[in-house]
Amino acid sequence: MKIWAVANQKGGVGKTTTTVTLAGLLAARGHATLMVDTDPQGSLTAYFGLDPDNLEHSLYSLFREPMPDPAVLVRATQVERLYLLPASTALATLDRQLGARSGMGRVITRALTPLASRFEFALIDCSPQLGILLVNALAACEQLVIPVQTEFLALKGLERMQHTLTMIQRSQRKSLPCTIVPTLFDRRTKASVECLTYLREHYAERVWRSFIPVDTQFREASKAGVPLTNLAPNARGVQAYSELLDALLGVDSGNGSGETSLATEMAR
Repeated sequence: MKIWAVANQKGGVGKTTTTVTLAGLLAARGHATLMVDTDPQGSLTAYFGLDPDNLEHSLYSLFREPMPDPAVLVRATQVERLYLLPASTALATLDRQLGARSGMGRVITRALTPLASRFEFALIDCSPQLGILLVNALAACEQLVIPVQTEFLALKGLERMQHTLTMIQRSQRKSLPCTIVPTLFDRRTKASVECLTYLREHYAERVWRSFIPVDTQFREASKAGVPLTNLAPNARGVQAYSELLDALLGVDSGNGSGETSLATEMAR
């Protein structure tokens, strides 16, 4: 099972949209895919019609002793081959409850291990706060995807995320591949264009060669409770995420600034 984490230490940059859309594309391509919601706000959970305020069994259950069978926590969605391990708002209490208790940094890793024969991919939607949940997600994943909204306030979240990633890699003594994904790009605004240029100049080796455009159809998909891949498979947002998925899977060059110029992309 390939495990990817979608994280940024800033809210509103497109983490849940990225998780849902990539997972929907994987499912559409025939891969059994599990989405894991680690955000106490439960946006991913609510996306699929569950109430994170009233869930008896959720990701939170994994942090209690004894740990339940992770398989009983997994929920099917209305999309074939797409499943969810939901979050509950009780996750917000974990850092206070567990404190510095040892062994809590790899709970999600241990939970996903018995699910490896059932799912080909697991995508973890992360909380923006640095704490036990983000540490768990980064410890469990083998690929990190960092959505960054193309506006300058979002760059602070990226800087914090890079610092956190460095700390995790030092403590675990392993390298974690990372792809920075420019999101919510609006070619009509100077701020978006300048921010995308900044990302490519300062994070050339890690930033994805293209971008995810603003697409209002993502809101319609959220309202319907399905990935946009199911609602409007030819939407420009879906096409962009499909290119991103190819990059993550190694179908094309993926990371790096690539050979496509900003002017060429904006002319699409």
